[in-house]
Amino acid sequence: MGFILWIGREVAWAAGTHEYRPMGVAAIARTDLFHPSDFRPSRRRPHTRSAAFVGYFASIGQVNAFLVAERRKPRRLPPASSVSETLY
Repeated sequence: MGFILWIGREVAWAAGTHEYRPMGVAAIARTDLFHPSDFRPSRRRPHTRSAAFVGYFASIGQVNAFLVAERRKPRRLPPASSVSETLY
């Protein structure tokens, strides 16, 4: 098994293989988790403009663990100086 993960602003995509046969591509909300039934051979991977390549994973469980860990990270805010300049 092997999976490739891309993440966009609102959607995560994964392409998978099972015993050297393509499973297809799955697209889910970033707040969801992947399931084997999400993968469709007819679905295409995202364009590089809409999603960033994240990496290769050995299982759906690893992909889902990565997504959960990403949710726990604090979101970056713009520097305070740029925020105060827009307010005043």
